[in-house]
Amino acid sequence: MNSRGLLEMNQKEIERCAVIKRTCEGELKQSQAAKKLNLSTRQVKRLCRSYKRDKAAGIVSKKRGKLSNRKISDAILSKINTLATTLYLGFGPTLMSEKLFERDRIKIGKEALRQFLIQEGLWKAKREKIKTIHQQRERRSCFGELIQIDGSPHDWFEGRGPKCCLIVFIDDATSEVLYLGFEKAETTRAYFRGLYKIIETYGIPLGFYSDRHGIFRVNQCDNPEAQTQFGRACEELGIELINANSAQAKGRVERANKTFQDRLIKELRLENISDIETANQFLEEKYRKKHNQRFAKIAREPQRVFVPNTLTVEKLMNIISAQHKRKASKNLELSFDNKIYQIQNEGKGRRLQQATITVCQTLDNKIYLLYKGKRLDYKIFECNQKRPCIVDEKLLNPVCDKKLKFRKTAKPKESHPWRHIPISNKSGLKKASL
Repeated sequence: MNSRGLLEMNQKEIERCAVIKRTCEGELKQSQAAKKLNLSTRQVKRLCRSYKRDKAAGIVSKKRGKLSNRKISDAILSKINTLATTLYLGFGPTLMSEKLFERDRIKIGKEALRQFLIQEGLWKAKREKIKTIHQQRERRSCFGELIQIDGSPHDWFEGRGPKCCLIVFIDDATSEVLYLGFEKAETTRAYFRGLYKIIETYGIPLGFYSDRHGIFRVNQCDNPEAQTQFGRACEELGIELINANSAQAKGRVERANKTFQDRLIKELRLENISDIETANQFLEEKYRKKHNQRFAKIAREPQRVFVPNTLTVEKLMNIISAQHKRKASKNLELSFDNKIYQIQNEGKGRRLQQATITVCQTLDNKIYLLYKGKRLDYKIFECNQKRPCIVDEKLLNPVCDKKLKFRKTAKPKESHPWRHIPISNKSGLKKASL
């Protein structure tokens, strides 16, 4: 009620006042009024007593015009404003609310924080886009049945370090991140490292779900049986490799990449990490476990379907390596990577002449020559003339950056003629000496 004696009521209170008035006058029973107002009978009795005592004023909420008991104090809001413009600059409302509680012991809801940031001009409300409809696919039922894999090139260190690529392996049934690793570029060797870590930790999964990048399938070849190095390794390990038709089809890992590009960047900033080695250590020791506790789900079926690894370390390393076929000459020599390898064999070695030798390049850049599954001794004889390297679009920038880094600018010597050209005064005036 204001100073002129007028009573302010909203539409809900006007309708409630009319029903309570009819109840007090005996036109309606209290049970009928409770059903009409969707209230309990006890609440209707209270409203009737208030109406008989104060008439329509008894129906109006007593909290109108008063501050909420849950209102955040101005001192806390001022502190949040300071943190939002300094330490948490660029953080979204959800992540900022978590970090405020985790690091500063300030408890505030993400929606309340979002409204405050919009009011202060620190956050811009996003317009909802008209999205293409993609029907949801049901998750796989068991942990380890299908793993989605992808790489996310990004400026993860925000200019403090080199640009790199995050390799992600995520389980389809639980959304649990099984492997995270920063690499200089998205390469076959990068995925081999993730595959080896998963087999070492969990076992051999049943299937991988990837995009159609050249790492996973041969895109320009008429031979349907042609395989990439990663596809060949999956076949030898008994892992089914499935390629997605679109990014939305493997939305689990795509959404995880989006989350990492928001949250992980801020975590690296707070930890002041700016190099790949330290970042990988942080991912394995702290971040991956925290992420899984926050976002992982429970599978429909409790059993784990990872196949136990029964391979020796040597056999597994031979499979998870880049393998190339070469034919040995009559002198037991073969060429690989612009180098000539001479096979050291006891005896005459006739069986190795014109034989097909498998050259394995392991994850630690060691070279092994295999014949019928056994390693052969060799020595490097000489180097050939280097040929131009073949690079795809995802490796082009790292290769160019590497060349620019070691490129030296030629400077003329001190005895060069242009350093000794006399400079004449065209105006013919001599400079005054001070």
